[in-house]
Amino acid sequence: MSITGIIIAAAIVGGTGLLIGVFLGVAGKKFAVEVDEHEEAILGVLPGNNCGGCGFAGCSGLAAAIAKGEAEIDGCPVGGAPVAAKIGEIMGQTVEEGVRKVAFVKCAGDCEKAKTDYNYTGLEDCTMMDFVQNGGPKSCNYGCLGYGSCVKACPFDAIHIVDGVAVVDIEACKACSKCIKACPKHLIELVPYEQKHRVRCVNQEKGKMVISACEAGCIACRMCEKVCETGAITVVDNIAHIDYDKCTNCGKCAEKCPKKIIQ
Repeated sequence: MSITGIIIAAAIVGGTGLLIGVFLGVAGKKFAVEVDEHEEAILGVLPGNNCGGCGFAGCSGLAAAIAKGEAEIDGCPVGGAPVAAKIGEIMGQTVEEGVRKVAFVKCAGDCEKAKTDYNYTGLEDCTMMDFVQNGGPKSCNYGCLGYGSCVKACPFDAIHIVDGVAVVDIEACKACSKCIKACPKHLIELVPYEQKHRVRCVNQEKGKMVISACEAGCIACRMCEKVCETGAITVVDNIAHIDYDKCTNCGKCAEKCPKKIIQ
């Protein structure tokens, strides 16, 4: 190939590259998506776990929603008050410190206390128990199945199966609510971190039926209700319920409970 041919080929390649570069530059400006500065700043202070506990598709979704005013400034359960304060500074708003919450499993029916109807051998997954005889081997159809669907769902290793029952490590829990969504028995709820007394049972059967299924079930005796001086605990549908806003954590209900299911 002659020198002239080489120069012409190089010129064509260079010219083509230049035209493509100019085209991409113009297209980039024409079709550029403007990003809110607030959104970028908020995304920068979010923890980046992308757990979905805020109800949005990851941290970027929450950042966009907060910047648009479509989500609360304290919407990140993982970041908590410290992150909310930083976001408040970005948005020019004052954030009131909220009450820290943690997940709580409403069941005390461990392997020693809960009775079983048969021995189960198969796939250990709580959601599969709907296809198993009587909804699982445990006699109590309300309690924790103990196969760890909540454990698999937790992105913070804050919940584990201990002696057949899911137990939450409140120090590791970030209140992302993923375990709540994963539990087919709806046994998990968010409660105030400072709350010392909680009812570990949801069995709505009457006392005799409860005792026949589990030694740690609420028998609706109302003794806890009678000793509570603030009216914070009431028995509804054969189950004791605590109003955390009224509860003073005096512990009288726990002391009086004959089944010791008030933690």
